Amino acid sequence: MSETLGKMEKPEASQFKNGRKLFFVPLIFKTTEEDAALAKLTSTYWDEVEKQLANLEFKLSDIKRVYHELLPGEERIKRLAELSIGSHRIIESLIGRGAALTEIEDDDIMDEFSDWGRCLSVGLRSPAVFGKVYDAYQESGKKREEHIAKRIDETLQADETAVVFMREGHRVQFPTDIQVFYVAPPSLDALQRAQRERQEKLQREAESHVHEEEKSGHKPKEEQPADKPQKESS
Repeated sequence: MSETLGKMEKPEASQFKNGRKLFFVPLIFKTTEEDAALAKLTSTYWDEVEKQLANLEFKLSDIKRVYHELLPGEERIKRLAELSIGSHRIIESLIGRGAALTEIEDDDIMDEFSDWGRCLSVGLRSPAVFGKVYDAYQESGKKREEHIAKRIDETLQADETAVVFMREGHRVQFPTDIQVFYVAPPSLDALQRAQRERQEKLQREAESHVHEEEKSGHKPKEEQPADKPQKESS
């Protein structure tokens, strides 16, 4: 069951009183570039998320458990601050009120998924190699999503309420008995549009640079194959 509460319409609390509940918050990362307008929009987004979560808690029930993707292993709070300052602030507040930060990632599975993604990003030339790497990336992603769904199902208790911070576009299939509420603040659309425009601008600038290089007769240097390692003499 899924509900979109972008404008915080007033649901009948009794309708959702029983059962497991999950508030889904789209994860927006802080920008690494100096863009005042985008930074302000990002800050506004997280302020609105915090207010909407508080409203949901008031109408339904308190958040007892917190899930956040990309946080395997120990020192999750430290890693969290590096990933997204907005969710970090909210989660620290929830933990301070008694919520538990519960791990949903598996270290080995996430490392495998990340490594295959890095392989794809280097620009593979062989279609055959690209196909094999892409299939492995897809398979590891499926394995990761299944693990996340299993962890949530195992740890979210009866009639308990949790919040999950994840990027949109995921393919995690949440258990059917969990009521999922999609948190969509008013600034979300504007923020996503601004991010797309920034990415398109960067893409155009990169293509323009390559075009200028070609016009000037300079070609990007190709990486030379590494020398074969010498065998150690016995």
